[in-house]
Amino acid sequence: MIKDGKGGANTLTGLRFEGRVHLDVVIEPILEYTVKGNSVYFDDKKVAELYRKHDLYKKLLEPSGVKYKKIISQKLLPDDAILVLEKKTLYVVEIKFQEVSGSVDEKLQTCGFKLQQYKKLLNPLGIEVEYIYVLNDWFKQERYKDVLEHVESCGCKYFFNEIPLGELGLPQSERGDSK
Repeated sequence: MIKDGKGGANTLTGLRFEGRVHLDVVIEPILEYTVKGNSVYFDDKKVAELYRKHDLYKKLLEPSGVKYKKIISQKLLPDDAILVLEKKTLYVVEIKFQEVSGSVDEKLQTCGFKLQQYKKLLNPLGIEVEYIYVLNDWFKQERYKDVLEHVESCGCKYFFNEIPLGELGLPQSERGDSK
């Protein structure tokens, strides 16, 4: 967990978000990584699959025979999700960049429920789920202290502006930082 923006990733060891970009955009520049469609390769070996919004249903659940309506009452649409094949874990990544108070303030508090729903949804496939927020510096304000503690108490994680590759179970480059 990176609190108060201390420590963290750089292009060698993590994914840096500058605004509301998607995982494919932040993974592709890292040396040894290639993104083709929704597949992520490290040194030409497929290591993960990316899913955004409805793709989670169309490209993962439906082809596997999972009918979400029999498991949960309403579709959950992730900003981004990455299924790390070796770990058999889906990391749901919600990117929340804010510059003024608004509805995002309350959305952060829903992570526990969403994590529970994603776990129910992916359980038939034997896939574990982790729920992660990528937040911008706006959320470092003292008034978010209780909300961020709540996020952690629900078993969810948050990072400011970046996610270390190790948090996503992805291999780390040893040769350099970006292409």
